[in-house]
Amino acid sequence: MSRKELYENKLQMDYFSEDYIQFEEDFQKYSAMDVPLTFLIDDILRTMAMNQKNYFKLNKENSKDGRDHYFYFDVDSKLECRNFNYRQHKTVSN
Repeated sequence: MSRKELYENKLQMDYFSEDYIQFEEDFQKYSAMDVPLTFLIDDILRTMAMNQKNYFKLNKENSKDGRDHYFYFDVDSKLECRNFNYRQHKTVSN
């Protein structure tokens, strides 16, 4: 079984929480990508889980201001599922 299959349907975000709404607003504020966040979430969650990270990086090539942006999450691991709750955003000057 691949790592991708291992995490399939076991990663989630609460799309109706204040945390997610804040994450969505922060992401839209800094992202220059034409792809809506809705289409990226599964890939973002799977990448964080496979790399055992609690953040993901929006690199400077995809940001509006040409700077790297990090989005941090608290990970709540339950028996069959990992729930990612947005915590904060940080900008890194290059």
